[in-house]
Parts: sequence; structure tokens; C-alpha cells
Amino acid sequence: MNVGVRVDRKLDHATIVLSGPFHLVHSTEVVPAVQNVEAHLDGCHWANVNLAQVDRIDGTGAVLVAHLLDRLAAHGCRAGVEEGNNLKAARLLALYRRPRTGHPSLPPHTTSLFARLGTLAAQIPAKASDAFDFTGRCAAALPKAAASLTSVDWRSLPKLIQEIGADALPVTSVANLLVGIIVVFLGISLLGRFGAVAFVPDLVVTAHFRELCPLITAIVVAGRSGSGLASEIATMKVSEEIDALRSMGFDPVRWLVVPRCLALVLTLPLLTWIGNVMGVAGGLTATMVITNMTARAYIQGTLDHITVAHLLVGLAKSPFLALAIGLIACGQGLLTQGGAAAVGGRTTSAVVQSIFCVVVISTLFTFFFALLGI
Repeated sequence: MNVGVRVDRKLDHATIVLSGPFHLVHSTEVVPAVQNVEAHLDGCHWANVNLAQVDRIDGTGAVLVAHLLDRLAAHGCRAGVEEGNNLKAARLLALYRRPRTGHPSLPPHTTSLFARLGTLAAQIPAKASDAFDFTGRCAAALPKAAASLTSVDWRSLPKLIQEIGADALPVTSVANLLVGIIVVFLGISLLGRFGAVAFVPDLVVTAHFRELCPLITAIVVAGRSGSGLASEIATMKVSEEIDALRSMGFDPVRWLVVPRCLALVLTLPLLTWIGNVMGVAGGLTATMVITNMTARAYIQGTLDHITVAHLLVGLAKSPFLALAIGLIACGQGLLTQGGAAAVGGRTTSAVVQSIFCVVVISTLFTFFFALLGI
């Protein structure tokens, strides 16, 4: 059966009657037939596509006809579809047509603050559902990864540990060193009024080991390594490397996400521990410069207040903070659709969400340890 496209026109009304097979095999006939129709529809205000005589139709034919209707609508012609008894063809055609909203929307710059807040609030359930879904997929991938070690890219793990841990060490160390200096300045300015400068080492240990060092280290890693992981996977997604992995039988979650999350979980506690040392060093330096306390007295005061509880409280948070950074960064990368702009947008979202989750998780741990009296 041959492809047929007939235009029945009465004044400014036109009916486009399609007949025959509209699919990829007959694309050499379908393309010119559909393209020639538009020349016969000049000045039309209404145009309907009759699908009753269509034998078969696939995505190729549906795309061509849908684009024709969209072009007519863009020129002010009301384009519709007469499905007849061919409901399947009408549904396929509607799938490929451009979505349109039935009500006007305000321009972005005129949208009120409450409208934006409402939009963000309405998106929270869907985003939370996506986050739990991705977390569940990652959890389900762990037993499969343990059962099939070749399904995980273990060869990239040493490189990831170096990039996430060793390369980030100077930045996290300097950040914690400066935070230790800041804590000492604040402690001396407050405790010095009461002649209690001797308690400054206790303040540095308690504040830095328990709260500030894990938080600062995780934020720096989220901004540095989290953005790198998100942009790397996002670039792989838009360049169709993720699709290539799936076509070769590899699960992207096991092949890409598992080693990156594992590298973060292994390196962040080490960076936190080194950050504790740097915080003490920064506090020692600032104390010796501002006060008359000797290095021996400061170190002795520090050692007297370093307890197992202080160490474990800070280090216990680090694996959870690392896991949150890895899941968010990899998840945002896998959700990327589009080009370079989409890569940048997902990278920004990954950093913002990672830092926010790091602060939330740290707060929850602080509240939990406070309830336990630790």
C-alpha cells in the first residue's frame, strides 16, 4: 500500500487525509509527501489531520506529522486531529506534539516571592522521592557488587582516593588551621575577660574536634571533589557514555557510583583526623602570639582534654557526610539532560545540596549525641 497525503480544502478550512503506512521503512515516501502539504495550506485558519486510513505509523511518521501541525499552529492555524477508528495512531501523534499549557503564566521576573516559595514547596515531595529512590538503588547495588566484583570499576579506586583525598589535603588542612586560629581569637577575647585563658585549649579541642573540623572538611570536599564528581558523570551522561555502559551490560550505579562513594567514605575520616591536628596547630600558633602561654603549657592542656568521646564524635560523622556528598554528586550527574549548560546546572545543584545536607546531618548528629549525653 502506497503512502498518500491528500488535502481537501474549503475556503480557510482544510482536511489533511493520511493513508498508507507512515513508518521508517517508507520514510522516502513519507518525508516528501508531508513536506509538500504545507504549500497547499496558505491562508488556512483551521486544519484537521484525518487518521482513519492510516495503515501503520511509528515514531518517524508521527514526528513528521506532529512537526507539520506545530508549524501550522505557529502560523496561526488551528490544527487538530480526527482519529476516526485509529486511536493508537492519534495517541502516538499526540506524544510527539509540543506540550502546551492551557493558561497563561506570569513572566519569571513578575512572579511573586510567595509563588516561588509555593513552587519550591510543591517540588519537595518529588525530589525527596527521587532521592530515596536513588539511595535505594545504590543500597541494592552493594550486594550485587559484592557478588560480582567485575561489575565495579575497582581500577579507578586508587585514582579516586588520590583525587579526593591526597589532592584535597592542602585545602582542608589550611582551612582547619585557620579555623583553629579563629577559635583561639574568639576564646581569648571572651575568656580573657574572666582570666580564664587557660581554658582556651579545652575550647579548641571541644569545638574543633566535635563540630567544626568534620563540618569544615566536609564542606570543602563537597565544593571541591563533589563538584568534580558531578561534572564528570554529567559530562559522561550528555556524551552518551552512560548509555554505552548500559548497552555493554554494566550498571552505571555499580560501575560509577559505588567506587566514588567508597573513595569518599575512606578519605573523609582521614582528612578530618588530619584537620584535627591542623586545628590544634593553628590554636597553638595563635595562643603563643597573643598570650604568654608557652607551647608546652598549651600542648599539655590540649592533651588533657583530648578524650575518646571528642575524637569519636567527630570521626563518626565523617563517613555519613562522605556518603551524602557522593550520593548527591553522582545522583545529580546521572540526572543530567541536555548540553554544557545542563552540566553546569547539575554541578551547581550538587554542590548546594551537598553542603546543605552536610549541615543538616551534622546538626542531627549533634542533637543525637546531646541526647545521649556524650
